[in-house]
Amino acid sequence: MADDAVVAVYSNTAIADAKKNNTFSIKVGLAQMLRGGAILAVTDAEQAKIAEEAGACAVVVSERAVAGIARMADPLLVKEIKRAVSVPVIAKARVGHFVEAQILESIGINYIDESEALAVADEDHHINKHNFRVPFVCGCQNLGEALRRIREGAAMIRTEGDISGDGNIVAAVRQLRSVMGEIRVLSNMDDDEVFTFAKRIEAPYDLLAQAKQLGRLPVVLFASGGIATPADAALMMQLGCDGVFVGREIFDGANPYGRVRAIVRAVAHYNDPHVLAETSTRLNDAMAGLNLSEDGVEQFVGGGLASKNC
Repeated sequence: MADDAVVAVYSNTAIADAKKNNTFSIKVGLAQMLRGGAILAVTDAEQAKIAEEAGACAVVVSERAVAGIARMADPLLVKEIKRAVSVPVIAKARVGHFVEAQILESIGINYIDESEALAVADEDHHINKHNFRVPFVCGCQNLGEALRRIREGAAMIRTEGDISGDGNIVAAVRQLRSVMGEIRVLSNMDDDEVFTFAKRIEAPYDLLAQAKQLGRLPVVLFASGGIATPADAALMMQLGCDGVFVGREIFDGANPYGRVRAIVRAVAHYNDPHVLAETSTRLNDAMAGLNLSEDGVEQFVGGGLASKNC
């Protein structure tokens, strides 16, 4: 049974829920516990231990890429990682695949990510997340999509971003700016205009009204996709997100602990350029594989904007 309201508490701003012991309200509160942190994708228990020691607020199980259909992680691997760390563990389920979600919930996972990075199981329907007691994370590209996922029961929203592992942050920036920009437009609307805006972006009116009152989404918003350096993480935080997801490629190469620790510190001190300068030192060689090549990058030439292979 879907809950009728959302509880959101940020600083001194609150939207109250008339219902007590609201399951969805509890899930939103659990997701808010991760606010201000970095969530690391890991492929085994050893990487999970490194992430925990470096200060990650949670880890997300991400099996190494293989040819064919990408499905949920092996439950045995999920259990091993849960035993290895004390931080919350997130596991991915395919979009619309509620049976994968049932399996993950049965083995005691802390959060489920209904992930577009895996193969899509249902092209028309997302999981009804109100049928589960575990909090769900869902991706979005704009405000309307974010609010539709919340209506389905998502307790945390993240940008979809780039999932290629190349360290290309442009998609995550575009999506986060889209969400935050639409919220700024919404905040300046008259109440009468909100009805039309809700129709235009295909968003539930009541959640849109909550977003207008709060000046933000009624659940935590994380950034994901292409975040590879401390500067990337700090950029997303300054653009208005509550935390970041970092891909498994951060563990490739030398000194993965140092790289993870640098991003964790950057999230915590995203407004301090001196700390960011310190955390970014001596990381270029380690992250060389995550840097974009010149191909496909727009360049300013002679005062004009030129594009290569775009």
